[in-house]
Amino acid sequence: MKSSRCGRRLAGTAAAALLIGAGALATAPSAAAKANVLTIGKVALQEPGIQVNVTYSCDPGLNHQLVANAAKIGGTGHDESIAAGTLKAGKLVCDYADHAARVTLRPATGSYFGRGERVKVTVFYFDEDGFSYARQETTAVL
Repeated sequence: MKSSRCGRRLAGTAAAALLIGAGALATAPSAAAKANVLTIGKVALQEPGIQVNVTYSCDPGLNHQLVANAAKIGGTGHDESIAAGTLKAGKLVCDYADHAARVTLRPATGSYFGRGERVKVTVFYFDEDGFSYARQETTAVL
């Protein structure tokens, strides 16, 4: 059976479009797939609070904050110690690339952190509508 000239052109055009589309996907920046990611690095005592190193990436044009919270592990009732820190939207560089930031967490009134204590650190993005996302947690010894 002989294929028609029109059928061969149609098949050739479809194959070319498929190859162009696959090439565009293969060469697209892979960073776009990893935006809005957080990674917790070093956690250190910086009296009276805590400092947390964070690696972040975010989508361009987003208006959100990077929030870090810490809580002493094993503290109960009146001995519960917590701290919080924020990087405002204007301090974040959102261009899909990875960036390093240091967040200083201030302790709440009556909270205290000392050397050798264990803390649970949580970081996340907080947007203007009140939603949090990309939450990461770790446990560290100060």
